[in-house]
Amino acid sequence: MSDKNIILKAENISKQYRLGTVGTGTLSHDLNRLWHKIRGKEDPYLKVGEVNDRSTKANSDYVWALQDINFEVEQGEVLGIIGKNGAGKSTLLKILSKVTAPTTGVIKSRGRIASLLEVGTGFNPELTGRENIYLNGAILGMTKKEITSKLDEIIEFSGCERYIDTPTKRYSSGMTVRLAFAVAAFLEPEILVVDEVLAVGDAEFQKKAIGKMQDISREGGRTVLFVSHNMAAVKSLCTKGIVLENGEIVYTDGADKAVDYYLTRSSQIKDTSLVDRKDRKGSGEIKFSKIELFNKINQNVNEIISGEFVKFRFHINVDIDISIEGLVFGVVFRDNNETKIADFYSDEMGINFKKVLKSGYVDLEIERLMLRGGYYYLDIVVQNGKIAVNQIDLIHRAFNFTVFQGDYWNSGKINRATNVALIDGFFKE
Repeated sequence: MSDKNIILKAENISKQYRLGTVGTGTLSHDLNRLWHKIRGKEDPYLKVGEVNDRSTKANSDYVWALQDINFEVEQGEVLGIIGKNGAGKSTLLKILSKVTAPTTGVIKSRGRIASLLEVGTGFNPELTGRENIYLNGAILGMTKKEITSKLDEIIEFSGCERYIDTPTKRYSSGMTVRLAFAVAAFLEPEILVVDEVLAVGDAEFQKKAIGKMQDISREGGRTVLFVSHNMAAVKSLCTKGIVLENGEIVYTDGADKAVDYYLTRSSQIKDTSLVDRKDRKGSGEIKFSKIELFNKINQNVNEIISGEFVKFRFHINVDIDISIEGLVFGVVFRDNNETKIADFYSDEMGINFKKVLKSGYVDLEIERLMLRGGYYYLDIVVQNGKIAVNQIDLIHRAFNFTVFQGDYWNSGKINRATNVALIDGFFKE
C-alpha cells in the first residue's frame, strides 16, 4: 500500500463455496485441483459457479459468495457494508478478519485487527469473563500489563461486573456480546470489524456501542468496518458505504447516498392499487386508486428514515363531473395498535380540493417526518364538509409503510423506536 493513509485494501477478492458438502468438495475435485496446481495451471473450478442469489435454485455445485471485490479504507474512516441477508457481508468480514481465506485476491492491511463477528467469537466458555478478557487481549497481541490497565474500563462498559468471575458458558447471548464488544473496543486495535452481532444487545447497549464506535473513529483515529441492517446507525456512524448484492459491490459512495441507494434498490415496491378494495365506504363519486411513497430524491420506496423528507402521492379517479362544494381530503396516520398518531385535513390548510382533482392526484409533502421508528399505516377519506357521515370514499389501512430510526435532532444520537410522533423541541441547558 503506497498511500500512507490507506490502512486496509481489498484487491480482486472472490470466495467460492461448493454447495451441499462440508469442506472444499470431493476427493476427486481436490486431486484435480492439485494436479492443475502441479502443472502451473489455473484452478479448474474457478471457471464454474453461479452468482450468489439465495432466492433461486442452483444449477451448479459451486457458488460465488463474493466476486471481484475491490475497495480501500483510509485510516480513521468508518466503512458501512450494507445489503440484504445472503449478499455476502459476513463472508467479506471473515475474509478481512482473516478468519477464512479468499479463493482469489488479496487483503493488505496495517496494524492489529479486532473482529466481532458472532456472539462469543474467540471466547472459551469454560473460562470466566475476566480470563476471557486476557485471552482475547493476548490474541490481539496485547501484553498482560496493557490489558490490566484497561481491565476496569472494559468491565464497567460491559455492565457484567457481577458475573465477571463466572464462566462465560453461563452468560446470556446479550451478556456475551457486551463483554466481547468491550474487549474489542477498549484494547485499541487499529482496525475494528463489527458484524450485526450488536443487534443481540438491548437498545441501551446498542446506543452505547454506537457511541463508543464514534469515539473510536473520531477521537482515536482508528478504522471501523461496520455491518448493520440499522440504516440510521449506518448514516450516523459511517463516513462511507458500500452496497453488496449477490456477492458483488453494486454501489460505493458516502454513507447517506449508499443508504438511499440500498433502500431504493432493496425495496420491492408493493402493489399499492386500491381499485379492487371491497372494504371501502362512501357514495363513490370520487375513489382513491393508488398510493405511492417517495423519498427526498423522488424515488418510489416502501421505507423512510425518521426526520427525513417524504412525499405521499394519492391517485384519484373521478367518474362524473363533480359539482360538490366543500370537498375535504383527510389522511390519518396510525400505528399497528390502531392508535391515531397524526392527521392532515385539506380544509384546515385552506386547500381547494376541487382544483386538485383535475391533476388526478394530490401530494402530501412532509419536510421532516416526525415519526419514530416503527410500522405505520394510513386511513384516507374524501368527504363533503366536516361531517363524517358525508363520506365519498373512505379506506381504512389503505397504505402501510416502515419508518427506520434516525438522528432526528442531528445530535449524533439515534432516536428510540416507540411508534409515536415527534415534536420539534429542545431542552435548554
